Amino acid sequence: MNKLSLTGIIIVQVALLCYSVAIITEQRKRTVTRVILAFLTLGVLFDITATAFMILGSSRGLFTLHGILGYSSLIGMLIDAILIWRFFRKNVINYKVTDGIHWYSLAAYLWWIAAYITGALLVAFRH
Repeated sequence: MNKLSLTGIIIVQVALLCYSVAIITEQRKRTVTRVILAFLTLGVLFDITATAFMILGSSRGLFTLHGILGYSSLIGMLIDAILIWRFFRKNVINYKVTDGIHWYSLAAYLWWIAAYITGALLVAFRH
């Protein structure tokens, strides 16, 4: 495995940690806190960085099945971050999130986990 792909794999682990802290905390508390905002934003930034490294390190091209799944899950998490930031800016801290944001966050996170797992399985079966 080349160094660019390996770097992307390491960075996506950090994105997983950040997303997990943010989404699990939101799901349990049903509120938006500064911690959730920070971890969700970091998760998106690490995910974008990891995706860039994986694209640069890939010999299979941009549009593979896993690539499309990964891009769509990244877009889903980016939309979630935008929705949560907009909610935070319009409401006071620790204000209960709407059911729509609550369920969208869970769906986007589960979609991202599916992309993460398929990527891990592809690497495991390839090497």
